[in-house]
Amino acid sequence: MPFNLGMTEMLVILLILLLVFGAKRLPEMGASMGKGIREFKKSIKDVQSSIEDNSTETPTPRQIDSAPSRSDGEPKKLSE
Repeated sequence: MPFNLGMTEMLVILLILLLVFGAKRLPEMGASMGKGIREFKKSIKDVQSSIEDNSTETPTPRQIDSAPSRSDGEPKKLSE
């Protein structure tokens, strides 16, 4: 059993959930949790596949533009 819970503890938790939420609401909650988990797993797989696709492509090197040098050899002033 998960979290080292025995059958008795699981039954007590289920009974409390049944009393709090009711018999009609529990299946709806289970279904919505299942859908949420499925969507979460699907989005993780999509992100992983997009990362793998991008990692196989070689990035193009970026060229750094050099500032034009002045003909007199002096550095450019900030006020210009």
